[in-house]
Amino acid sequence: MNRDFRDLIVELQSADARFLVVGAYALGAHGIPRATADFDIWIDASAENATRVMRALAEFGVALDALGTRASDLVDPDKVVHFGVPPYRIDIMSAIDGVEFADAWQRRIMERFQGIQAPFIGRQDLMANKRAVGRRKDLEDLENLQAFDEPD
Repeated sequence: MNRDFRDLIVELQSADARFLVVGAYALGAHGIPRATADFDIWIDASAENATRVMRALAEFGVALDALGTRASDLVDPDKVVHFGVPPYRIDIMSAIDGVEFADAWQRRIMERFQGIQAPFIGRQDLMANKRAVGRRKDLEDLENLQAFDEPD
């Protein structure tokens, strides 16, 4: 496990940022581990939250100026802020397909992650996202989530 992921969560929580872990790490939180090349964070796209996220990223050590990243990038649904290199790349997005942040925030789950509690996208919202994205690997993830949900 990459301790940077944990440290980023700590900084986001310290800044009172609203965020959810999504993607393959969220699959793992729902009992479906899968290899991945990145760590996906979905943030509330409000200007106030973007400022909090920027503060957390600066505390985490991201060279925001060098990346050319501004708070406005964090509220643009068409932009994803990337830093690091696979398999330790971190992606921060303000929108994901098939789910609205406010709704997902209400249904989030708190799970243990590298010794801390972290907010993850809920199962039904993760399934809605996987269905909406529709790539082959997402549909495979969806199938695994549905199979894991079914009683024996």
